[in-house]
Amino acid sequence: MSSRRRTATSITALTCGVALLGGFAGAGTARARDSGGEGDLAGKSAEQISELARRELLAATSLRLRTSTSVDATRLDITMNRSGDCTGAISKGHYGKVELIKHGRQIWLKPDDAFWKGQLSADAAASVIARVKGRYLHGTTDDPLPASIAAACDLAAFQKQTAGSGSPESPKPTPPGASPQPKLTLSKGKPTVQEGTRVLPILKSRGGARQTLYVAIDGKHVPRRLTAEVDHQTATILLSNYGTHVSPKTPTAARSMEISEVEDQLPGAKPPSQET
Repeated sequence: MSSRRRTATSITALTCGVALLGGFAGAGTARARDSGGEGDLAGKSAEQISELARRELLAATSLRLRTSTSVDATRLDITMNRSGDCTGAISKGHYGKVELIKHGRQIWLKPDDAFWKGQLSADAAASVIARVKGRYLHGTTDDPLPASIAAACDLAAFQKQTAGSGSPESPKPTPPGASPQPKLTLSKGKPTVQEGTRVLPILKSRGGARQTLYVAIDGKHVPRRLTAEVDHQTATILLSNYGTHVSPKTPTAARSMEISEVEDQLPGAKPPSQET
């Protein structure tokens, strides 16, 4: 495995653990109920509201995404748009943090010292840290390492994975002798507040698995929070800053260096060839 591929795999691991929540639309039926706190969502069913939120998510041209999960310490906090611009950070607790900036095909990564120490031997980490001197590593989407991070900045892919197709879920046939599949239910919760925004929870459950979609009550009915709980493990996605202007400030030449400049010190680097 090449040094770039090894490092790309390491940074990609920081992005794992994002539990994308989809399948609300068409998941089931629920009675509509009147509630003065639900605004113009009052009278709409849970299924209708989840479909409104799904469409708003798909229509978003930019947003801020934050994630967390109990499976590991992975955290994402990135703001991205449909043009491929992105800024933010990916962290995994004491295993390190990587700041990232993406503008079109250009990508800058800034791993902290903890990241290098977690991926390299003590001597190699000290050498790379001294060589990088806190600068950004620059590359493009054609380079394996930046490309591995660029996946986290793909708003279109996130929208597709999270919102799904909107088609009703088809029940799977029960194999002979197996227990029937738990019934899927979809219902409305009580209005609450998410980071200063009034939201209406839409609850989806099947057996021991539960998902909750928090939909903005006022203005556009965008999804603001999505949570999932399965086998005592939880995941959360926070969505905000819809339509915000994303204009990353790219590092100056003095604050960055090419990834190729440290390639020889990364894991799996080949020794210089000996000419005869």
